[in-house]
Amino acid sequence: MFYHVLKHVLLGPLLRLVFRPRTEGLEHIPSSGAAIVAGNHLSFSDHFLLPAILKRRITFLAKAEYFTGPGIKGRLTAAFFRSAGQIPVDRSGKEAGQAAIREGLGVLSRGELLGVYPEGTRSHDGRLYKGKVGVAVMALRAGVPVVPCAMIGTFEAQPPGQKIPNLHPVVIRFGEPLDFSRYAGMENEKVILRAVTDEIMYAVLTLSGQEYVDRYAADVKAEAAAESAENARRFPRMPLS
Repeated sequence: MFYHVLKHVLLGPLLRLVFRPRTEGLEHIPSSGAAIVAGNHLSFSDHFLLPAILKRRITFLAKAEYFTGPGIKGRLTAAFFRSAGQIPVDRSGKEAGQAAIREGLGVLSRGELLGVYPEGTRSHDGRLYKGKVGVAVMALRAGVPVVPCAMIGTFEAQPPGQKIPNLHPVVIRFGEPLDFSRYAGMENEKVILRAVTDEIMYAVLTLSGQEYVDRYAADVKAEAAAESAENARRFPRMPLS
């Protein structure tokens, strides 16, 4: 119930007023039945813009950190995400990935829409990064179509670390559903999973027009953070006198 209150009364109208999103290809979202919506991830606001513009309810796999924050703020944030239909996912380690797949398959088994960010994390620089194969595992096991989605302009509207969004035009673009039934029963074949994931990411890339990086975003982020820490160690800021 609170999901619909957020969507139609509290959050949805505000998001549509602030971002004024323009949608393209909404007809590609199935009117019923299970499907995966797989898109790029540029901004914190992505989690809420998609539910705001879709007629059907969509459930996202969200990082567990949103649900485990300390104090009153942490509890309120967790309650908000749960009410918005988000499912917490621990992203550390192989078993965590299997847990995410189980949660996603549970959503699909109920004939619902599942929102997935194959990159696994937000892009820190606006580029599109290599997708992880969990989306392919779920698509093949559940036997459902994958609708590619591109968020355009959300990075400029609310880049990482910025709480108050900028006024910037946003476009949400959907492509034709991808059918992977030809690979039915092959979800344990690594080569097939990589091929399916790359096909999904290529469809997202075609829709978004981003620069593509054939590396995992989390690895690039970790390297950038390590380099920044090393530079801070080697060249400490002098105190202002």
